[in-house]
Amino acid sequence: MPRLPHERIFGVETEFGCLVADESVGTPEQIVEQIKNHLFYEMRIGAIDQHARDEFFEPAFSGGFLLNGGRMYIDAVGSHLEYATAECRSLRDLVANDGAGQRLIVRAIKELGLEDVVSVYNNSVDHFGGHTFGCHENFLARVDEDFFARTVTQFYPFLVTRQIFAGVGRVGGHVLYADGAKPNYQDVADNPVDYIWVSQIYGVRPDDAVEFQLSQRSDHILKTVASRVRFNRALINPKWEHFYSHEAMQRLHLLFGESNPNEFAYALKIGTTLLVLRLLEDRLVPDELHLAQPLIALREISRDKTYKWPVMMADGSMGSAIDVQRQYLALCERYRDESAQTNWILDEWAAILDGLETDPMSLGDRVDWVAKKSMVEQYRVSENLEWSDDALHSIDLEYHNIDPAKSLFYALQEMGQTKRFVDDLDVIDSMTTPPSNTRAKGRSMLVEFVMNRKGHRAYMFDWNGVALDRYNYVELTDPFETYDLEDSEETGL
Repeated sequence: MPRLPHERIFGVETEFGCLVADESVGTPEQIVEQIKNHLFYEMRIGAIDQHARDEFFEPAFSGGFLLNGGRMYIDAVGSHLEYATAECRSLRDLVANDGAGQRLIVRAIKELGLEDVVSVYNNSVDHFGGHTFGCHENFLARVDEDFFARTVTQFYPFLVTRQIFAGVGRVGGHVLYADGAKPNYQDVADNPVDYIWVSQIYGVRPDDAVEFQLSQRSDHILKTVASRVRFNRALINPKWEHFYSHEAMQRLHLLFGESNPNEFAYALKIGTTLLVLRLLEDRLVPDELHLAQPLIALREISRDKTYKWPVMMADGSMGSAIDVQRQYLALCERYRDESAQTNWILDEWAAILDGLETDPMSLGDRVDWVAKKSMVEQYRVSENLEWSDDALHSIDLEYHNIDPAKSLFYALQEMGQTKRFVDDLDVIDSMTTPPSNTRAKGRSMLVEFVMNRKGHRAYMFDWNGVALDRYNYVELTDPFETYDLEDSEETGL
């Protein structure tokens, strides 16, 4: 399909946590395997991989591509369930497609009869174990050599300060400490995949000085850019896979982000990032828009109880996270009126910054950290608890339960206390229907084709192409093209 100047491809990958109340039904690792098998073999949501996408991280039969254009799989690092959305060109498609992935998991749990003992969460931190889970954003962007040599430093101020409206909030904090230790032989033997490329690991302990903060992941980010991120988490992870490239563009993989239950916050987080990436590509961000120490600012903003969010700029001057965001917003105003989506982003970006400046705690309908803090504080006061009480961590966790029947967030949504971006019918449709204007549409048709054809023949799916058998390969190199293959003689669709 034709691509307009303001359009780009984007998607999100979410790693889910699994809690099993009664391990007589299985360990979390066994349960996620049951969920995955039920999704592919009983619910028939997609074509399971017959080949290993990666011998260590995604062996054969660990997941596959779906009828809705997304991908569901078990990541061998941590044996967690993960969902990657279809390639999207609109925020509405993205939010609906992501919600659809969660609904598919919830349906599988219920059909397995496990809903009373198994819960799945889209939170990004393990309060007690010290682990952190990813919600990674992918953008097709012009990532050339100059990007990581120069341009990326103009991106850090936006990413670091974006948490004031995109953070999901968390009770407490963590302190990381490096002791120079290396994994011992037994650790490596028991968890070989976890320790690939790891030369040093870090310890994690609770930080009792923190009652509540904006971001779940800010305490765990150690680098601005890093490739090997198992114990070296960064804001950005460079990706150079050829199957994500298109013309002069590559996949930009953002690690610092969290899974927003609130649809409005989700859409605004991705939407503002889309516009800022365009600014960077157009070389419109001034050189002086640099932070002195991005990683220190990341944690200080998250932990600031005054909600003034002061930051030091590279020239030594002081500003605030809101000031930084307003500078990016002002620069992005040049894109106004190119589309309804762009106007929505600009209008809501301005409104949310105004609200954060005047009364941040009034934004619970649009900002996850505000809604969560209000809920936790209300419970804490009613039960006369200290901020260190473990019960508050449980409230924090249940905000992220993806089952609408259990989730504290969905309780707010059911009461009309959240601002919606899509409706339930959009999400339900997206459980089986891909976006109509990206290559996810053509790949979805090929998924359906191999699922319904008679006889057993080997196939192989990837984002940029599909081998229907050993003789027929369909290229899907352009993510902006739909590859509508209904009349294709090659596939017989």
